[in-house]
Amino acid sequence: CSKCVIHNILFFQKDAVIEFLRSAQFFMYLGHVLSTWGDRMWHFAVSLFLVELYGNNLLLTAIFGLAKSSFLIFCGALIGNWVDTNLRLKVVQVALVIQNLSVALCAVVLMVLLIYKAQISSLWGGWLTVPCYALVIIIGVIAELASTAMSISIQRDWIVVVAGGSGKLAGMNSTIRQIDLFSKLLSPIAVGQIMAFISSKIGCAFIAGWNVFSMGVEYWLFHKVYKMIPALAKKNVRRQKLQGQISDEAKRESITSAAAVLEGGPTITNHDIKKKEVDDDESVNILLHPVKILHDGWLAYYKQPIFLAAVGLAFLYMTVLGFDGITTGYAYSQGINSSVLSIMVALSALTGLLGTVFFTVMRKYCGLIRTGYFSSIAQTSCLLLCVLSAFAPGSPLDLNKSCYSYESDKPKPSEAFAFPTTNMFNHTATLGSLLFHNITPFVPNGTKDPTKKTKEYTSIALFFAGAVSSRVGLWGFDLTVTQMLQEMVHESERGVVNGVQGSMNGIMDLLRFVMVIIAPDPEHFGILIIISVVFVAVGGLFYFFYARRTMGKDLFKCACVRLKEQKGQKAV
Repeated sequence: CSKCVIHNILFFQKDAVIEFLRSAQFFMYLGHVLSTWGDRMWHFAVSLFLVELYGNNLLLTAIFGLAKSSFLIFCGALIGNWVDTNLRLKVVQVALVIQNLSVALCAVVLMVLLIYKAQISSLWGGWLTVPCYALVIIIGVIAELASTAMSISIQRDWIVVVAGGSGKLAGMNSTIRQIDLFSKLLSPIAVGQIMAFISSKIGCAFIAGWNVFSMGVEYWLFHKVYKMIPALAKKNVRRQKLQGQISDEAKRESITSAAAVLEGGPTITNHDIKKKEVDDDESVNILLHPVKILHDGWLAYYKQPIFLAAVGLAFLYMTVLGFDGITTGYAYSQGINSSVLSIMVALSALTGLLGTVFFTVMRKYCGLIRTGYFSSIAQTSCLLLCVLSAFAPGSPLDLNKSCYSYESDKPKPSEAFAFPTTNMFNHTATLGSLLFHNITPFVPNGTKDPTKKTKEYTSIALFFAGAVSSRVGLWGFDLTVTQMLQEMVHESERGVVNGVQGSMNGIMDLLRFVMVIIAPDPEHFGILIIISVVFVAVGGLFYFFYARRTMGKDLFKCACVRLKEQKGQKAV
């Protein structure tokens, strides 16, 4: 009967849900939720803390970002090598403890600095603040490096073993990315409300407490996953060539000593002769060992069959269209208030979620390589709207204005701003000065704002339409290359290759900041948009070369098209 059928279906679904809640996959998701939520809160809040700490000036925030990017560029391969040469559980435990305790400690230091800001500034003529700021930056960089190790281990290595197959791996990657997007959307709201309605000091305390609590829970969850999946304990650990050289040298030394004993000669003479040489060699090896790891890591990255696809992904990081502080500053300069901007950020997160669904469906019908190709085309096509926005009505593009003109630094008589200016914040709004503040000119009562007569929103509307819609292709492409890095890189090199990939991403991200520093005014933002779209297109071109070399003419045929052709041939 129908009731029996419905009862059986519900009973089966209930069993499936219970089985999922007890699976290693669920525990991995839960651990990633806790980790990502804390990371997103910290990344959102730390910039605001530094701005408040330094008197509404972005210098400290810029130094912090530059330090993180620089260390990631130079240490990416070293971190990846450490992941490869140690057992999985040890890597996760060490990285987890260092990351969470570093964030908690940094939050506590920031809280103390915010509470005793006036007293610290009055000591030593204000010079005491310098080591305090340096301490915050150093701890923050350590937390970022540990977070990178954690990300490489869990999202590039553990997930491959837990999934156990390409189809399930694609679904897990999509879910992990959805968790990232939801955390990026919701966690800033949570910590932002605490900072806005209570205080920044309480916000620091909340983040510190969250990381200490999360550390214990994550530690238990990942340890449970490790015990549930025996394959995680079986790892092909990379062997260092240096160790092999040392062992070979020891063997030769023992053979030489044995021969000397048989001949009746003094063995100590041979040892004394070589002692200083061995000590010198060991000192040189210790100094050159990190350099050798960097060289070998970049060489291994270059030799990967998916090298072009990985470089294509890195090129996507050189963009000013990423809904970060740069995008926020430009939107503010065009008269977009924080309410509308928050809606745009939410829409970008939603289209990113659609991109994860798009990836899953496309991969099923067209395969992994074609999914990346079509995603790249979709992203580049949508970003053409951003290029049009640079020339549309309302665009501030002015190629006649120099990047750094003396006149632009002078305050305009008719303009004043809602907050006190500092030496860095001039009265002419630049992208740098608009990263965290909504600055609007003051218009006296009874007078009309001349900007409202001719203000056009066509340009900014096209800008947001292109940036928001491109997130579908962006996340489809990102998930494609991510799965390639998981599946097509040997287990023994998975860490170091993904570490170098992080360094490549950091280089492009650093180049983006340099580009904004060179052209900081909204009048030049149109140029930055065009350069960003060119880099995205070049990244897609790199991927196309890889896909074409791998699949040939079959690249342009989806699985559904080939299936129809096969049916037609059978019919004939």
